[in-house]
Amino acid sequence: MSSDALLPPVPPQPGQLIARGVCRLLAGYDFACLEEFVPERGRRVDVMAVGPKGEIWVVECKSSRADYMSDAKWQGYLQWCDRFFWAVDGEFPVEILPEETGLIIADAYGGEVVRMAPEDKLAGARRKALTLKFARDTARRLQSLRDPQGGVSR
Repeated sequence: MSSDALLPPVPPQPGQLIARGVCRLLAGYDFACLEEFVPERGRRVDVMAVGPKGEIWVVECKSSRADYMSDAKWQGYLQWCDRFFWAVDGEFPVEILPEETGLIIADAYGGEVVRMAPEDKLAGARRKALTLKFARDTARRLQSLRDPQGGVSR
């Protein structure tokens, strides 16, 4: 048994709970979700979701006004999705969020799309590369759950 197995589990952070609710919501729309997806080096989105027709949505989860105000990189995520959403809890001051983006109100157990994000379709080559990376990253995560000492290297 490793020493890590003796440590108590770390409770999820508020943004992670919102992300869980977002993933549950989007599963109801037949989207496959991956949390903390890295589309390219130096960028990490809270939730990337691929829909039944190959559409790609990015959802950034914000747990407080300060969390949102400290995020200066969100516009860089627009080039990695067909639709971009913010996900916040019911106490969040939604009036500070840009109106040209989507809005999801969520908690740890689910959510609701309050404002649909406008669609800006990805170019075919980028969609293909992103979908392939999504699939490979998902498979790696699943394999690491099944075989934590598997030593999968990149």
